[in-house]
Amino acid sequence: MASTSPSSTIDCDVVVVGGGNAGFSAAISAAQSGSGRVLLIDKCPEEWAGGNSHFTAGAFRTVHHGLKDIIPLVNNVDTGTTNIIDLAPYTRDDFLADLSRITHGRFEPELGKTLIEESNDTVKWLARNGVRFQLSFNRQAYKIDGRFKFWGGMCLKTEDGGKGLILDHQRAAKKHGVTVLYSTAAKNILLDSRTGAFESLLASDKDGNSLLINAKAVILAAGGFEANPRMRSQYLGPGWDLAYVRGTPYNTGECLEMAIRDVSAKQAGQWSGCHSVAWDANAPANTGDREISNEFTKSGYPLGITINNLGERFFDEGSDIRNYTYAKFGRAILAQPQGTAFQVWDSKGIPWLRDEEYRDEIVHKIRASTIEELAQKCAQSYGLENPRQFVETVKEYNNAIYQHRKEFGDLKWDPAVKDGLSTQSSKKSLKVPKSNWALTVDEGPFLAVKVGCGVTFTFGGLAVDPKTAGVISLTGRTVPGVFCAGEMVGGIFYENYPGGSGLTSGAVFGRKAGINAALHSAGKAAGTTQRVLSRL
Repeated sequence: MASTSPSSTIDCDVVVVGGGNAGFSAAISAAQSGSGRVLLIDKCPEEWAGGNSHFTAGAFRTVHHGLKDIIPLVNNVDTGTTNIIDLAPYTRDDFLADLSRITHGRFEPELGKTLIEESNDTVKWLARNGVRFQLSFNRQAYKIDGRFKFWGGMCLKTEDGGKGLILDHQRAAKKHGVTVLYSTAAKNILLDSRTGAFESLLASDKDGNSLLINAKAVILAAGGFEANPRMRSQYLGPGWDLAYVRGTPYNTGECLEMAIRDVSAKQAGQWSGCHSVAWDANAPANTGDREISNEFTKSGYPLGITINNLGERFFDEGSDIRNYTYAKFGRAILAQPQGTAFQVWDSKGIPWLRDEEYRDEIVHKIRASTIEELAQKCAQSYGLENPRQFVETVKEYNNAIYQHRKEFGDLKWDPAVKDGLSTQSSKKSLKVPKSNWALTVDEGPFLAVKVGCGVTFTFGGLAVDPKTAGVISLTGRTVPGVFCAGEMVGGIFYENYPGGSGLTSGAVFGRKAGINAALHSAGKAAGTTQRVLSRL
Protein backbone atom coordinates (compact mmCIF):
# COMPACT_ATOMS: atom_id res chain seq x y z
CA MET A 1 0.00 0.00 0.00
CA ALA A 2 1.23 3.50 -0.84
CA SER A 3 2.65 5.36 2.13
CA THR A 4 1.89 8.85 0.88
CA SER A 5 -1.38 10.57 1.75
CA PRO A 6 -3.92 10.84 -1.06
CA SER A 7 -4.31 14.21 -2.76
CA SER A 8 -8.10 13.97 -2.54
CA THR A 9 -10.88 11.69 -1.30
CA ILE A 10 -14.20 10.63 -2.79
CA ASP A 11 -16.99 8.93 -0.86
CA CYS A 12 -19.50 6.71 -2.67
CA ASP A 13 -21.46 3.51 -2.19
CA VAL A 14 -20.19 1.43 -5.12
CA VAL A 15 -17.11 1.99 -7.25
CA VAL A 16 -16.74 0.21 -10.59
CA VAL A 17 -13.32 -0.20 -12.19
CA GLY A 18 -13.53 -0.40 -15.98
CA GLY A 19 -15.81 1.26 -18.51
CA GLY A 20 -16.64 -1.39 -21.09
CA ASN A 21 -19.87 -3.34 -21.51
CA ALA A 22 -19.38 -5.24 -18.22
CA GLY A 23 -18.45 -2.13 -16.22
CA PHE A 24 -21.34 -0.05 -17.47
CA SER A 25 -23.75 -2.96 -17.00
CA ALA A 26 -22.54 -3.22 -13.41
CA ALA A 27 -22.77 0.51 -12.72
CA ILE A 28 -26.27 0.83 -14.20
CA SER A 29 -27.43 -2.26 -12.34
CA ALA A 30 -26.03 -1.00 -9.03
CA ALA A 31 -27.75 2.35 -9.49
CA GLN A 32 -31.05 0.70 -10.38
CA SER A 33 -30.76 -1.63 -7.38
CA GLY A 34 -30.81 1.23 -4.93
CA SER A 35 -27.16 2.14 -4.51
CA GLY A 36 -27.23 5.88 -3.93
CA ARG A 37 -23.82 6.89 -5.22
CA VAL A 38 -22.19 4.90 -8.00
CA LEU A 39 -18.79 5.89 -9.37
CA LEU A 40 -17.20 4.33 -12.47
CA ILE A 41 -13.50 4.91 -13.11
CA ASP A 42 -11.42 4.02 -16.15
CA LYS A 43 -7.71 4.57 -16.64
CA CYS A 44 -8.16 5.43 -20.33
CA PRO A 45 -8.77 9.01 -21.45
CA GLU A 46 -12.37 9.80 -22.37
CA GLU A 47 -11.63 9.65 -26.09
CA TRP A 48 -10.83 5.93 -25.60
CA ALA A 49 -14.03 5.18 -23.69
CA GLY A 50 -15.59 1.74 -23.98
CA GLY A 51 -12.65 -0.60 -23.60
CA ASN A 52 -12.67 -3.61 -25.88
CA SER A 53 -16.45 -3.40 -26.17
CA HIS A 54 -16.09 -0.38 -28.46
CA PHE A 55 -14.20 -2.54 -30.97
CA THR A 56 -16.68 -5.41 -31.16
CA ALA A 57 -19.34 -6.07 -33.76
CA GLY A 58 -21.85 -5.87 -30.90
CA ALA A 59 -22.99 -9.50 -31.19
CA PHE A 60 -24.94 -11.02 -28.30
CA ARG A 61 -25.57 -14.75 -28.02
CA THR A 62 -28.75 -15.49 -26.10
CA VAL A 63 -31.29 -18.19 -25.47
CA HIS A 64 -34.51 -17.29 -27.29
CA HIS A 65 -37.80 -18.82 -28.38
CA GLY A 66 -37.65 -17.90 -32.04
CA LEU A 67 -38.55 -14.88 -34.12
CA LYS A 68 -41.53 -13.81 -31.98
CA ASP A 69 -39.26 -13.56 -28.94
CA ILE A 70 -36.65 -11.50 -30.79
CA ILE A 71 -38.71 -9.11 -32.94
CA PRO A 72 -39.82 -6.89 -30.00
CA LEU A 73 -36.14 -6.21 -29.21
CA VAL A 74 -34.99 -5.01 -32.65
CA ASN A 75 -35.48 -1.84 -34.67
CA ASN A 76 -34.55 -2.92 -38.19
CA VAL A 77 -37.29 -5.35 -39.27
CA ASP A 78 -40.55 -4.44 -40.98
CA THR A 79 -43.53 -6.72 -41.54
CA GLY A 80 -42.51 -7.66 -45.07
CA THR A 81 -39.05 -8.69 -43.97
CA THR A 82 -40.40 -10.64 -41.00
CA ASN A 83 -42.24 -12.92 -43.43
CA ILE A 84 -39.03 -14.05 -45.16
CA ILE A 85 -36.89 -14.77 -42.09
CA ASP A 86 -35.98 -18.28 -40.96
CA LEU A 87 -34.89 -18.14 -37.32
CA ALA A 88 -35.14 -21.30 -35.25
CA PRO A 89 -35.33 -21.09 -31.45
CA TYR A 90 -32.03 -21.28 -29.61
CA THR A 91 -32.68 -23.22 -26.43
CA ARG A 92 -30.77 -23.58 -23.17
CA ASP A 93 -29.76 -27.05 -24.29
CA ASP A 94 -28.48 -25.61 -27.60
CA PHE A 95 -26.37 -23.00 -25.82
CA LEU A 96 -25.06 -25.55 -23.32
CA ALA A 97 -24.18 -28.00 -26.10
CA ASP A 98 -22.29 -25.28 -27.99
CA LEU A 99 -20.42 -24.08 -24.90
CA SER A 100 -19.55 -27.67 -23.94
CA ARG A 101 -18.38 -28.60 -27.43
CA ILE A 102 -16.37 -25.46 -28.07
CA THR A 103 -14.57 -25.52 -24.70
CA HIS A 104 -14.21 -29.33 -24.67
CA GLY A 105 -16.28 -29.35 -21.49
CA ARG A 106 -13.67 -27.49 -19.45
CA PHE A 107 -15.83 -24.51 -18.43
CA GLU A 108 -16.94 -24.07 -14.83
CA PRO A 109 -20.45 -25.64 -14.84
CA GLU A 110 -22.16 -23.15 -12.54
CA LEU A 111 -20.71 -20.16 -14.38
CA GLY A 112 -21.88 -21.61 -17.68
CA LYS A 113 -25.31 -22.35 -16.27
CA THR A 114 -25.65 -18.78 -15.03
CA LEU A 115 -24.53 -17.33 -18.35
CA ILE A 116 -27.01 -19.45 -20.28
CA GLU A 117 -30.02 -19.25 -18.00
CA GLU A 118 -29.81 -15.48 -17.52
CA SER A 119 -28.87 -14.55 -21.10
CA ASN A 120 -32.42 -13.91 -22.37
CA ASP A 121 -33.51 -11.86 -19.38
CA THR A 122 -30.28 -9.87 -19.44
CA VAL A 123 -30.60 -8.98 -23.12
CA LYS A 124 -34.15 -7.80 -22.50
CA TRP A 125 -32.90 -5.79 -19.50
CA LEU A 126 -30.32 -4.12 -21.74
CA ALA A 127 -33.05 -3.29 -24.25
CA ARG A 128 -35.18 -1.72 -21.50
CA ASN A 129 -32.17 0.40 -20.62
CA GLY A 130 -31.87 1.78 -24.12
CA VAL A 131 -29.48 -0.61 -25.86
CA ARG A 132 -30.62 -0.65 -29.49
CA PHE A 133 -30.64 -4.17 -30.83
CA GLN A 134 -30.95 -5.28 -34.44
CA LEU A 135 -31.15 -8.54 -36.32
CA SER A 136 -27.65 -9.18 -37.64
CA PHE A 137 -28.48 -9.65 -41.31
CA ASN A 138 -24.99 -8.62 -42.41
CA ARG A 139 -23.05 -11.06 -40.20
CA GLN A 140 -25.39 -13.88 -39.24
CA ALA A 141 -27.69 -14.48 -42.18
CA TYR A 142 -27.46 -15.42 -45.84
CA LYS A 143 -30.27 -14.75 -48.25
CA ILE A 144 -30.89 -18.07 -49.98
CA ASP A 145 -33.83 -18.74 -52.31
CA GLY A 146 -35.40 -15.45 -51.27
CA ARG A 147 -35.27 -16.09 -47.51
CA PHE A 148 -32.94 -14.85 -44.78
CA LYS A 149 -31.48 -17.89 -43.07
CA PHE A 150 -29.85 -17.20 -39.69
CA TRP A 151 -27.14 -19.60 -38.63
CA GLY A 152 -24.66 -20.37 -35.88
CA GLY A 153 -27.06 -19.92 -32.96
CA MET A 154 -26.85 -16.16 -33.04
CA CYS A 155 -29.00 -13.39 -34.45
CA LEU A 156 -28.63 -10.21 -32.34
CA LYS A 157 -26.24 -7.31 -32.63
CA THR A 158 -26.29 -3.75 -31.39
CA GLU A 159 -26.94 -0.83 -33.70
CA ASP A 160 -23.59 0.54 -34.91
CA GLY A 161 -21.81 -2.37 -33.25
CA GLY A 162 -19.65 -1.75 -30.21
CA LYS A 163 -19.65 1.99 -30.77
CA GLY A 164 -23.42 2.08 -30.50
CA LEU A 165 -23.42 -0.23 -27.49
CA ILE A 166 -21.09 2.02 -25.49
CA LEU A 167 -23.01 5.15 -26.49
CA ASP A 168 -26.23 3.54 -25.25
CA HIS A 169 -24.55 2.48 -21.99
CA GLN A 170 -23.23 6.00 -21.43
CA ARG A 171 -26.70 7.45 -21.89
CA ALA A 172 -28.21 4.96 -19.45
CA ALA A 173 -25.47 5.60 -16.88
CA LYS A 174 -26.07 9.34 -17.05
CA LYS A 175 -29.82 8.82 -16.70
CA HIS A 176 -29.27 6.80 -13.52
CA GLY A 177 -26.86 9.27 -11.98
CA VAL A 178 -23.64 7.27 -12.37
CA THR A 179 -20.54 9.44 -12.09
CA VAL A 180 -17.78 8.56 -14.57
CA LEU A 181 -14.12 9.52 -14.16
CA TYR A 182 -11.69 8.85 -17.01
CA SER A 183 -7.88 8.97 -16.81
CA THR A 184 -8.23 7.45 -13.34
CA ALA A 185 -6.31 4.22 -12.69
CA ALA A 186 -6.93 1.83 -9.82
CA LYS A 187 -3.75 1.11 -7.83
CA ASN A 188 -4.59 -0.68 -4.57
CA ILE A 189 -7.58 -2.38 -2.96
CA LEU A 190 -7.70 -1.65 0.75
CA LEU A 191 -9.50 -4.02 3.12
CA ASP A 192 -10.70 -3.48 6.66
CA SER A 193 -8.00 -5.02 8.85
CA ARG A 194 -10.60 -6.37 11.30
CA THR A 195 -13.25 -7.81 9.00
CA GLY A 196 -11.37 -8.40 5.75
CA ALA A 197 -14.12 -6.54 3.88
CA PHE A 198 -13.55 -3.96 1.16
CA GLU A 199 -12.94 -0.50 2.57
CA SER A 200 -11.49 1.75 -0.12
CA LEU A 201 -9.70 1.94 -3.44
CA LEU A 202 -6.51 3.88 -4.00
CA ALA A 203 -6.28 5.37 -7.50
CA SER A 204 -4.31 7.97 -9.40
CA ASP A 205 -5.20 10.54 -12.03
CA LYS A 206 -3.40 11.34 -15.28
CA ASP A 207 -1.00 13.68 -13.46
CA GLY A 208 -0.06 11.03 -10.92
CA ASN A 209 -2.03 12.55 -8.07
CA SER A 210 -3.39 9.95 -5.68
CA LEU A 211 -7.10 9.59 -5.03
CA LEU A 212 -8.70 7.66 -2.18
CA ILE A 213 -12.15 6.31 -3.04
CA ASN A 214 -14.07 5.24 0.04
CA ALA A 215 -16.92 2.89 -0.86
CA LYS A 216 -18.86 -0.03 0.51
CA ALA A 217 -18.26 -2.25 -2.50
CA VAL A 218 -16.01 -2.44 -5.55
CA ILE A 219 -16.69 -4.13 -8.88
CA LEU A 220 -13.66 -5.09 -10.96
CA ALA A 221 -14.41 -4.99 -14.69
CA ALA A 222 -11.14 -3.75 -16.16
CA GLY A 223 -10.54 -6.40 -18.82
CA GLY A 224 -7.75 -8.90 -19.32
CA PHE A 225 -4.08 -8.57 -20.26
CA GLU A 226 -4.42 -8.79 -24.05
CA ALA A 227 -2.71 -5.41 -24.63
CA ASN A 228 0.30 -6.29 -22.46
CA PRO A 229 3.01 -7.99 -24.57
CA ARG A 230 4.94 -9.06 -21.48
CA MET A 231 1.96 -10.84 -19.92
CA ARG A 232 0.92 -12.33 -23.27
CA SER A 233 4.36 -13.84 -23.70
CA GLN A 234 4.43 -14.96 -20.07
CA TYR A 235 1.02 -16.63 -20.00
CA LEU A 236 -0.01 -17.33 -23.61
CA GLY A 237 3.46 -18.45 -24.66
CA PRO A 238 6.43 -17.50 -26.88
CA GLY A 239 5.56 -15.36 -29.88
CA TRP A 240 2.37 -13.92 -28.43
CA ASP A 241 4.13 -10.63 -27.75
CA LEU A 242 4.07 -10.24 -31.56
CA ALA A 243 0.31 -10.65 -31.94
CA TYR A 244 -1.77 -7.70 -33.12
CA VAL A 245 -3.86 -5.96 -30.46
CA ARG A 246 -7.40 -5.99 -31.77
CA GLY A 247 -8.92 -3.50 -29.32
CA THR A 248 -8.02 -1.01 -26.64
CA PRO A 249 -4.34 -0.56 -25.69
CA TYR A 250 -5.41 0.01 -22.06
CA ASN A 251 -6.30 -3.59 -21.12
CA THR A 252 -2.92 -4.43 -19.66
CA GLY A 253 -3.77 -6.65 -16.71
CA GLU A 254 -2.90 -4.48 -13.73
CA CYS A 255 -6.30 -4.98 -12.10
CA LEU A 256 -5.93 -8.74 -12.27
CA GLU A 257 -2.55 -8.46 -10.57
CA MET A 258 -3.96 -5.95 -8.07
CA ALA A 259 -6.76 -8.31 -7.01
CA ILE A 260 -4.39 -11.27 -6.72
CA ARG A 261 -1.97 -9.20 -4.64
CA ASP A 262 -4.33 -7.17 -2.44
CA VAL A 263 -7.24 -9.53 -1.71
CA SER A 264 -5.55 -12.89 -2.36
CA ALA A 265 -8.00 -13.48 -5.20
CA LYS A 266 -8.05 -17.03 -6.46
CA GLN A 267 -7.03 -17.39 -10.09
CA ALA A 268 -9.27 -19.33 -12.44
CA GLY A 269 -9.69 -20.25 -16.08
CA GLN A 270 -7.19 -20.83 -18.85
CA TRP A 271 -4.39 -18.31 -18.45
CA SER A 272 -2.71 -19.71 -21.55
CA GLY A 273 -5.84 -19.18 -23.65
CA CYS A 274 -7.37 -16.27 -25.48
CA HIS A 275 -9.84 -15.21 -28.14
CA SER A 276 -7.82 -14.47 -31.28
CA VAL A 277 -8.96 -13.92 -34.85
CA ALA A 278 -7.66 -13.63 -38.39
CA TRP A 279 -6.69 -9.95 -38.51
CA ASP A 280 -5.62 -7.65 -41.32
CA ALA A 281 -1.82 -7.83 -41.54
CA ASN A 282 -1.73 -4.13 -42.42
CA ALA A 283 -3.53 -3.09 -39.22
CA PRO A 284 -1.73 -1.23 -36.40
CA ALA A 285 0.28 -3.68 -34.30
CA ASN A 286 -0.35 -2.50 -30.75
CA THR A 287 -3.82 -0.99 -30.78
CA GLY A 288 -7.12 -1.15 -32.58
CA ASP A 289 -8.32 1.74 -34.73
CA ARG A 290 -11.39 3.35 -33.15
CA GLU A 291 -12.85 4.34 -36.51
CA ILE A 292 -12.11 1.21 -38.56
CA SER A 293 -12.64 -0.93 -35.44
CA ASN A 294 -13.92 -4.44 -36.18
CA GLU A 295 -13.43 -4.05 -39.94
CA PHE A 296 -9.88 -5.39 -39.56
CA THR A 297 -11.38 -8.80 -38.72
CA LYS A 298 -11.09 -11.18 -41.65
CA SER A 299 -13.61 -13.98 -41.11
CA GLY A 300 -14.35 -14.90 -44.72
CA TYR A 301 -12.09 -17.96 -44.57
CA PRO A 302 -14.95 -20.54 -44.79
CA LEU A 303 -15.64 -19.21 -48.29
CA GLY A 304 -12.12 -19.94 -49.52
CA ILE A 305 -8.82 -21.38 -48.31
CA THR A 306 -5.98 -20.12 -46.11
CA ILE A 307 -2.36 -20.72 -47.13
CA ASN A 308 0.77 -19.97 -45.08
CA ASN A 309 4.03 -18.41 -46.22
CA LEU A 310 5.39 -21.82 -47.19
CA GLY A 311 2.50 -22.29 -49.61
CA GLU A 312 0.58 -24.83 -47.51
CA ARG A 313 -2.88 -25.04 -45.96
CA PHE A 314 -2.76 -25.62 -42.21
CA PHE A 315 -6.31 -25.76 -40.82
CA ASP A 316 -9.75 -26.95 -41.83
CA GLU A 317 -11.54 -23.78 -42.92
CA GLY A 318 -14.86 -25.63 -42.95
CA SER A 319 -14.64 -27.60 -39.71
CA ASP A 320 -17.61 -25.76 -38.21
CA ILE A 321 -19.85 -22.70 -38.54
CA ARG A 322 -17.72 -19.54 -38.43
CA ASN A 323 -19.16 -18.53 -35.04
CA TYR A 324 -17.45 -21.53 -33.49
CA THR A 325 -14.04 -21.27 -35.14
CA TYR A 326 -13.06 -17.64 -35.70
CA ALA A 327 -11.92 -17.08 -32.10
CA LYS A 328 -9.31 -19.87 -32.30
CA PHE A 329 -7.90 -19.54 -35.81
CA GLY A 330 -5.85 -16.49 -34.91
CA ARG A 331 -3.73 -18.81 -32.79
CA ALA A 332 -3.28 -21.13 -35.77
CA ILE A 333 -2.09 -18.23 -37.93
CA LEU A 334 0.35 -16.98 -35.28
CA ALA A 335 1.95 -20.44 -35.19
CA GLN A 336 2.86 -20.21 -38.90
CA PRO A 337 6.18 -18.89 -40.24
CA GLN A 338 6.27 -15.10 -39.72
CA GLY A 339 2.90 -15.39 -37.98
CA THR A 340 0.99 -14.54 -41.17
CA ALA A 341 -0.96 -16.26 -43.94
CA PHE A 342 -3.02 -15.58 -47.07
CA GLN A 343 -6.78 -15.95 -47.40
CA VAL A 344 -7.58 -16.92 -50.99
CA TRP A 345 -10.80 -16.94 -53.07
CA ASP A 346 -11.85 -17.13 -56.68
CA SER A 347 -14.83 -15.56 -58.45
CA LYS A 348 -17.29 -17.92 -56.71
CA GLY A 349 -16.31 -16.97 -53.18
CA ILE A 350 -15.55 -13.27 -53.63
CA PRO A 351 -19.19 -12.09 -53.94
CA TRP A 352 -20.04 -13.62 -50.54
CA LEU A 353 -17.39 -11.63 -48.63
CA ARG A 354 -18.93 -9.07 -46.26
CA ASP A 355 -18.32 -5.44 -47.15
CA GLU A 356 -17.57 -4.39 -43.56
CA GLU A 357 -14.54 -6.70 -43.50
CA TYR A 358 -13.38 -6.68 -47.11
CA ARG A 359 -14.32 -3.34 -48.65
CA ASP A 360 -11.66 -1.81 -50.87
CA GLU A 361 -11.29 1.30 -48.70
CA ILE A 362 -10.01 -0.77 -45.76
CA VAL A 363 -8.30 -3.96 -46.87
CA HIS A 364 -5.29 -4.26 -49.16
CA LYS A 365 -6.30 -6.77 -51.82
CA ILE A 366 -3.97 -8.84 -53.98
CA ARG A 367 -5.70 -9.55 -57.31
CA ALA A 368 -4.74 -11.74 -60.26
CA SER A 369 -6.29 -13.43 -63.27
CA THR A 370 -4.57 -16.77 -62.61
CA ILE A 371 -3.40 -18.67 -59.52
CA GLU A 372 0.17 -18.57 -60.85
CA GLU A 373 0.02 -14.79 -61.11
CA LEU A 374 -1.49 -14.53 -57.63
CA ALA A 375 1.31 -16.65 -56.16
CA GLN A 376 3.97 -14.49 -57.83
CA LYS A 377 2.42 -11.28 -56.51
CA CYS A 378 2.25 -12.72 -53.00
CA ALA A 379 5.91 -13.70 -53.27
CA GLN A 380 7.17 -10.46 -54.76
CA SER A 381 5.66 -8.06 -52.24
CA TYR A 382 3.96 -9.89 -49.38
CA GLY A 383 6.34 -12.47 -47.97
CA LEU A 384 5.23 -15.72 -49.61
CA GLU A 385 8.36 -17.91 -49.59
CA ASN A 386 7.29 -20.73 -51.89
CA PRO A 387 5.01 -19.63 -54.74
CA ARG A 388 5.40 -22.98 -56.52
CA GLN A 389 4.03 -24.84 -53.48
CA PHE A 390 1.22 -22.28 -53.26
CA VAL A 391 0.12 -23.21 -56.78
CA GLU A 392 0.48 -26.94 -56.12
CA THR A 393 -1.58 -26.63 -52.93
CA VAL A 394 -4.43 -24.97 -54.82
CA LYS A 395 -4.30 -27.60 -57.59
CA GLU A 396 -4.35 -30.49 -55.13
CA TYR A 397 -7.21 -28.87 -53.22
CA ASN A 398 -9.21 -28.46 -56.43
CA ASN A 399 -8.54 -32.03 -57.52
CA ALA A 400 -9.82 -33.31 -54.17
CA ILE A 401 -13.05 -31.37 -54.66
CA TYR A 402 -13.48 -32.67 -58.22
CA GLN A 403 -13.27 -36.22 -56.87
CA HIS A 404 -15.70 -35.45 -54.05
CA ARG A 405 -18.25 -34.02 -56.49
CA LYS A 406 -18.13 -37.15 -58.63
CA GLU A 407 -18.96 -39.24 -55.58
CA PHE A 408 -21.44 -36.89 -53.87
CA GLY A 409 -23.03 -35.01 -56.72
CA ASP A 410 -26.37 -34.53 -54.97
CA LEU A 411 -24.99 -32.21 -52.28
CA LYS A 412 -25.75 -28.48 -52.56
CA TRP A 413 -23.53 -25.63 -51.42
CA ASP A 414 -25.20 -23.74 -48.56
CA PRO A 415 -23.17 -21.30 -46.41
CA ALA A 416 -25.87 -21.22 -43.71
CA VAL A 417 -25.50 -24.89 -42.71
CA LYS A 418 -22.81 -27.53 -42.62
CA ASP A 419 -23.37 -28.60 -46.20
CA GLY A 420 -20.99 -31.58 -46.35
CA LEU A 421 -19.19 -30.30 -49.46
CA SER A 422 -15.63 -31.31 -48.67
CA THR A 423 -12.28 -32.42 -50.00
CA GLN A 424 -12.59 -35.97 -48.68
CA SER A 425 -13.76 -38.91 -50.80
CA SER A 426 -12.88 -42.53 -51.42
CA LYS A 427 -10.68 -41.50 -54.37
CA LYS A 428 -8.88 -38.52 -52.86
CA SER A 429 -8.50 -37.10 -49.34
CA LEU A 430 -6.33 -34.26 -48.15
CA LYS A 431 -4.15 -34.41 -45.06
CA VAL A 432 -5.70 -31.12 -43.99
CA PRO A 433 -9.34 -31.42 -45.08
CA LYS A 434 -11.92 -28.79 -45.74
CA SER A 435 -15.02 -30.40 -44.27
CA ASN A 436 -17.75 -28.03 -45.48
CA TRP A 437 -18.28 -25.28 -48.08
CA ALA A 438 -15.41 -26.60 -50.19
CA LEU A 439 -15.64 -24.58 -53.38
CA THR A 440 -12.95 -25.03 -55.99
CA VAL A 441 -10.53 -22.15 -56.43
CA ASP A 442 -10.28 -22.36 -60.20
CA GLU A 443 -12.29 -19.55 -61.77
CA GLY A 444 -10.67 -16.15 -62.12
CA PRO A 445 -10.37 -13.46 -61.08
CA PHE A 446 -8.57 -14.51 -57.91
CA LEU A 447 -8.12 -12.59 -54.68
CA ALA A 448 -5.78 -12.92 -51.68
CA VAL A 449 -5.63 -10.95 -48.42
CA LYS A 450 -2.70 -11.19 -46.03
CA VAL A 451 -3.70 -11.82 -42.42
CA GLY A 452 -2.08 -12.08 -39.01
CA CYS A 453 -3.32 -12.90 -35.52
CA GLY A 454 -5.45 -10.33 -33.69
CA VAL A 455 -5.81 -10.99 -29.96
CA THR A 456 -9.22 -9.96 -28.60
CA PHE A 457 -9.35 -10.96 -24.95
CA THR A 458 -7.66 -13.38 -22.57
CA PHE A 459 -9.41 -16.28 -20.83
CA GLY A 460 -7.52 -16.36 -17.53
CA GLY A 461 -9.07 -14.43 -14.67
CA LEU A 462 -10.45 -14.51 -11.15
CA ALA A 463 -12.64 -17.12 -9.52
CA VAL A 464 -16.10 -15.74 -8.73
CA ASP A 465 -19.24 -16.99 -7.02
CA PRO A 466 -21.71 -17.69 -9.86
CA LYS A 467 -24.63 -16.59 -7.70
CA THR A 468 -23.24 -13.20 -6.66
CA ALA A 469 -20.22 -12.45 -8.89
CA GLY A 470 -18.27 -12.06 -5.65
CA VAL A 471 -14.51 -12.59 -5.89
CA ILE A 472 -13.33 -15.80 -4.21
CA SER A 473 -10.12 -15.70 -2.18
CA LEU A 474 -7.48 -18.41 -1.78
CA THR A 475 -9.34 -19.58 1.33
CA GLY A 476 -12.35 -20.44 -0.83
CA ARG A 477 -14.56 -17.73 0.65
CA THR A 478 -15.78 -14.62 -1.14
CA VAL A 479 -14.14 -11.34 -0.18
CA PRO A 480 -16.89 -9.15 1.32
CA GLY A 481 -17.65 -6.20 -0.92
CA VAL A 482 -15.43 -7.26 -3.85
CA PHE A 483 -17.13 -8.30 -7.10
CA CYS A 484 -15.99 -9.04 -10.65
CA ALA A 485 -17.39 -9.07 -14.21
CA GLY A 486 -16.36 -9.19 -17.85
CA GLU A 487 -13.00 -10.43 -19.09
CA MET A 488 -11.68 -10.54 -15.51
CA VAL A 489 -13.95 -13.52 -14.75
CA GLY A 490 -12.04 -16.77 -15.27
CA GLY A 491 -13.47 -20.20 -15.94
CA ILE A 492 -16.01 -19.70 -18.72
CA PHE A 493 -13.99 -20.03 -21.94
CA TYR A 494 -11.20 -22.46 -22.84
CA GLU A 495 -9.28 -22.61 -26.13
CA ASN A 496 -12.26 -21.11 -27.94
CA TYR A 497 -15.66 -19.58 -27.31
CA PRO A 498 -19.09 -19.48 -28.98
CA GLY A 499 -19.27 -16.21 -30.90
CA GLY A 500 -21.22 -13.44 -29.18
CA SER A 501 -21.05 -14.98 -25.72
CA GLY A 502 -18.36 -12.56 -24.48
CA LEU A 503 -20.61 -9.50 -24.48
CA THR A 504 -23.46 -11.57 -23.06
CA SER A 505 -21.21 -12.79 -20.24
CA GLY A 506 -20.09 -9.23 -19.50
CA ALA A 507 -23.69 -8.07 -19.22
CA VAL A 508 -24.93 -11.10 -17.24
CA PHE A 509 -22.20 -10.96 -14.61
CA GLY A 510 -22.00 -7.16 -14.71
CA ARG A 511 -25.69 -6.94 -13.92
CA LYS A 512 -25.33 -9.55 -11.18
CA ALA A 513 -22.29 -7.80 -9.69
CA GLY A 514 -24.15 -4.49 -9.65
CA ILE A 515 -27.14 -5.95 -7.84
CA ASN A 516 -25.05 -7.67 -5.19
CA ALA A 517 -22.73 -4.71 -4.71
CA ALA A 518 -25.80 -2.55 -4.08
CA LEU A 519 -27.19 -5.13 -1.65
CA HIS A 520 -23.87 -5.30 0.16
CA SER A 521 -23.62 -1.53 0.41
CA ALA A 522 -27.10 -1.50 1.94
CA GLY A 523 -26.21 -4.23 4.41
CA LYS A 524 -28.54 -6.78 2.81
CA ALA A 525 -27.86 -10.43 2.11
CA ALA A 526 -27.08 -11.68 -1.38
CA GLY A 527 -30.01 -14.11 -1.10
CA THR A 528 -32.35 -11.30 -2.09
CA THR A 529 -30.81 -11.09 -5.57
CA GLN A 530 -33.71 -12.74 -7.37
CA ARG A 531 -36.21 -10.31 -5.88
CA VAL A 532 -34.11 -7.42 -7.14
CA LEU A 533 -33.80 -9.01 -10.59
CA SER A 534 -37.55 -9.28 -10.87
CA ARG A 535 -37.91 -5.53 -10.42
CA LEU A 536 -35.28 -4.40 -12.94
